[in-house]
Amino acid sequence: MFQRSSGIEARVENMELTYQVVNDYVEAVRQLACHVLDLLGEGLGLRDPTSLTRLITATDNDSLIRINHYPPSCAAAAGDHKSGGGPAPTAAIGFGEHTDPQILSVLRANDADGLQLLLPDAAAAGDSVWVPVPPDPSAFFVNVGDLLQALTNGRLVSIRHRVVAGTGKPRLSTIYFAAPPLHARISALPETVAAGAPRRYRAFTWAEYKRTMYTLRLSHNRLDLFHAGDGDGDAGVGDDDDHE
Repeated sequence: MFQRSSGIEARVENMELTYQVVNDYVEAVRQLACHVLDLLGEGLGLRDPTSLTRLITATDNDSLIRINHYPPSCAAAAGDHKSGGGPAPTAAIGFGEHTDPQILSVLRANDADGLQLLLPDAAAAGDSVWVPVPPDPSAFFVNVGDLLQALTNGRLVSIRHRVVAGTGKPRLSTIYFAAPPLHARISALPETVAAGAPRRYRAFTWAEYKRTMYTLRLSHNRLDLFHAGDGDGDAGVGDDDDHE
């Protein structure tokens, strides 16, 4: 008769504990994302401030969590040595420049640096001014995603960011990406559209946006492909008839 060894049982117990811890964390950070979206809804003057939150609390939402590990870079260390301890002329990229495609992302990391933001004004001017984000393991960092930029008609901007590999300790981060159901219809909320602020993006579903995203380079400005044209649908948010 086959019996599990104590080592196997211990590993199974550890896996079950890890699963529970991750689930508890996901629920807690989901509630945080909902609170942030409710506050944004109030700040935008939405008639229903919870309309953004309902997108990510639907039972078939497409939210996910990702855990990243960035080991120290030997190339970056060599660059620091050659530059006398200053920044390396060419940073070793841990994760290339991009915007988050979902509605909102909530990041927490250890005390290793590496996260950098591209200033919007510099990006618009064609410059590359990357600003390092000081690490703080006690804080959450919230990023506006592409979908939230479209929903707010550009009033909230999806910030381009990247991760560069440091020379000291490994960088560990956990990111919760809050996303709607695949069939959710994404379009500018009525309160964000006016005569002086016409709708910038055409209506699309999250499934359509994901399909487009997977055909492009990571650094591509995906929303550029969804600019509004004459005759596009009404502003709003909801479900598409075709559930994809």
